[in-house]
Amino acid sequence: MIGVYDSGYGGLTVLAALRAALPEHSFVFLGDNGRAPYGDRDSGTILDFSEQCIERLFDEGCRLVVVACHTVSCIALRHLQSRYGGSERRILGVTIPAAEMAVAQLAASGGEAVGWLGTTRTVLSRTPQIEIAKLQPRLKVHLLAAPLLVPIVEEGLEDSSLAELAVDHYLRQLPTVDTLVLGCTHYPLLLPIFRRLAPPGVTVLDPARFVAERLIDWLRRHPGFSTPREGGGGLRLLGSGDPRLVGPRAARLYGAPLPPVEHVAETGGRLAHRLLPEQPLGQVLR
Repeated sequence: MIGVYDSGYGGLTVLAALRAALPEHSFVFLGDNGRAPYGDRDSGTILDFSEQCIERLFDEGCRLVVVACHTVSCIALRHLQSRYGGSERRILGVTIPAAEMAVAQLAASGGEAVGWLGTTRTVLSRTPQIEIAKLQPRLKVHLLAAPLLVPIVEEGLEDSSLAELAVDHYLRQLPTVDTLVLGCTHYPLLLPIFRRLAPPGVTVLDPARFVAERLIDWLRRHPGFSTPREGGGGLRLLGSGDPRLVGPRAARLYGAPLPPVEHVAETGGRLAHRLLPEQPLGQVLR
């Protein structure tokens, strides 16, 4: 069973690509919707939240977890791998595959400059720039924080005029680039707008498909983590937000019906399954 973890809905774009590429595998998706977005949080909080989510997925029986969140991949991946990884459990991210995809695209097109849109914390980490430089030092990398985009997607407004205005706002801030990486897994839900508004000749990349390709290659090299299921794999959804709100939004953004969302919440420093109580009206006293 493969775990997929994101701060909210964005990781559903990666989940869809992974399930299309590996239909015989079972997945558990954990969206930390109740505490999203992560992009403006401090590094310590991101480490705390990511530890809780990774531990929850391991407790669900996942031996392999894909961190489908660039903010966590840029800030916490090495920590998570050091703390939890080993011969029986592995954690992979999405930022390195995205960097590899950008370099491959520029090599094919002959371009020299890549733009990378991400959350504030992703950009401050400079991890995309570092990873691209490891692969091709000559490339120019322009990082730009786009903090408005995640809330727009989380609120289901990706087809609105507001989304179009926000995308245009950020594209105008970018210098001339040949390739643009949507370096947050929420942003591909705005892909039609990006492709419509991007300057002519700019290739806009959604890394989800390449992440899936890299995972297939990784499983070939680590067959002990490949657990195909005859007749097709199953899917479970966990969410820290209100499942009555999360479920309909997730299904709409995923583009297909999804199983009911199982509610998890922080209890004693860990994420645990919990029934969602009826929400009272008016003031609340403890």
